[in-house]
Order: sequence, then C-alpha cells, then structure tokens
Amino acid sequence: MSEKSKKAYNRNLFWEFFKIGIFTIGGGMAMIPQIQQVVVEDKGWMTEEEMIDCIAVSQSMPGVIAINSATYIGKKTNGFAGAVSATAGVIAPSFLIIILVVSFLGMVGENRYIQGAFTGIKAAVCGLILISAVKLGKQILKGPFQWILAIAALVAIGVFGVTAVWAVLAGAIIGILYNAFWMGRRSGEKEDEK
Repeated sequence: MSEKSKKAYNRNLFWEFFKIGIFTIGGGMAMIPQIQQVVVEDKGWMTEEEMIDCIAVSQSMPGVIAINSATYIGKKTNGFAGAVSATAGVIAPSFLIIILVVSFLGMVGENRYIQGAFTGIKAAVCGLILISAVKLGKQILKGPFQWILAIAALVAIGVFGVTAVWAVLAGAIIGILYNAFWMGRRSGEKEDEK
C-alpha cells in the first residue's frame, strides 16, 4: 500500500469510528453492534472470526471496550498509524460532547424532560447490548461446552457477584484445559487407529 493510500485509509478509519462514536449512545458495549456492522459487513476490514477475537481481547484488557476495539482494529488493518486514527476517531465525539454537556447540564439537569430523555436512552442502550449479546452468542455458542461455560459465567456473575475479570480468566483456563484434554484424547484415538 502506498503512503498516499495509507493516509487515505487512516482518514477513513478515523471518519468511520468518529461516526460510530457520535451516533452511538450508551458506551462501549452499545457500540459493539455498530462496530461489527461497519468493520465486518460494510467495509470488510475483518472477518466475523477476527471480530470475535477483537471483542474477546478488547473485553479482557483494561479500559473501555470501544477504545480497545478501535485500537485493535486500526492496528490490525493499518499498523500503528491505523491504531492512532481509529482510537482518535472513537474518542473525539465523546470528548467534544462531554465538554458541551458539562457546560449546559447545570442549567437543564433538573428538567423533567431531560430526565425523561435519559430514562429512555438507558432503556434503548439495554436493547443494544442485548442485540450484541445475541449476535455474539449465535457466532460463538456452537457446542455444548461453549453453552455450559456461558451459562456458568452468567450464573457466577449474575447470582454470585463474581467480577467479569475472574469469569474471563476462569473461562480462559477452563478452555485451555478442555482443548488440551480434547486434543490429547483425539491424538490418542488416532494412534489407536494405526
């Protein structure tokens, strides 16, 4: 890719993530369906499997998932400059909006219409997060092991109050052990066939 096309690509990364940042209300998890739509379906920058990996890595790292995802996608598609462009694009709208909101919220914070709008926004964000969970579930939960692990994580977090970090770490360890056992068993079966 020539230097000129890399710069154009970085501008495109910035612009796409800027649009995602400005038109998605509700934070990082609410952005995941839009990021997936743009990156996988509209632009074809990544495959579904790569996007699942992106979400898994972004969720397990410290920080906001939208920023982590933008950085990951930018780096994967166009190196360090791409990571900077995508990250700046997703951060810029929030930065600008926060400055505006802080300037005016003191005047309208107790307004019942503003409070009503925030209540509606919160409900819509829950719907966006649910859509994201359902889409990811369809792509990831393909066998009984995945379903059992997902349900166990849900119960651990929802019922017993385990933090998501511990659920992710436990899932990683259990997945490694499961794959080690499964691969060892399969290689043993192949040797028995010989």
